Amino acid sequence: MDKTYPSADAAIEDMVDGITLASGGFGLCGNPENLIAAIHRKGIKGLSVVSNNCGVDDKGLGILLQAGQIKKMTSSYVGENKTFERLYLTGELELELVPQGTLAERLRAGGAGIPAFYTPTGYGTPVAEGKEVRELDGRMVVLEHAIRTDFAIVKAWKGDTHGNLVYRYTANNFNQAMATAGRITIAEVEELVPAGELDPNFIHTPGVFVDRIIQGRDYEKPIEFRTTTP
Repeated sequence: MDKTYPSADAAIEDMVDGITLASGGFGLCGNPENLIAAIHRKGIKGLSVVSNNCGVDDKGLGILLQAGQIKKMTSSYVGENKTFERLYLTGELELELVPQGTLAERLRAGGAGIPAFYTPTGYGTPVAEGKEVRELDGRMVVLEHAIRTDFAIVKAWKGDTHGNLVYRYTANNFNQAMATAGRITIAEVEELVPAGELDPNFIHTPGVFVDRIIQGRDYEKPIEFRTTTP
């Protein structure tokens, strides 16, 4: 039951080129910084990444994008990243844009074993092109397929050696859904405690969804836009 690994590099050792990867975070909040850095160091290429966005040019997933390690992004937001813009416009990066709520539900459905679902979101827009559309209860809805990935990387505030996770405030964002979507889920935490120390009433992601866990370190926690004076 002890799912701890000694380092981020050890936890991602079996990742190879061409895998699909779900990554938690929203903007630069709640990013699995240590695991992203380990993937960068290993030089894994041809990644198909599912994440709300791709960080900024030199932070978050933007590190992997700048290094040419990502071939496709499935995201709901693509702003604040000039490298992303350049690679997409030159045809070097594939992009699947997904409405934010639909992206979260596709990930949640993948973790729940639901292969597909209908949603009115996106009907009548390019999002619905090529997808099954039908009328249900007087509304036109679009069929969306669940997302499952080879690996998922997430970041939590606190976790235990059995892989149970607790997120903190906004850093919960997509991490909770991403943790359920990976066939192998790797978590990094700010504080790692022995099993039994977390109050079961406050666990967000049960350890059954987490395969590996590491103690994170040296968190930078960058701010995308500072709207107050330092």
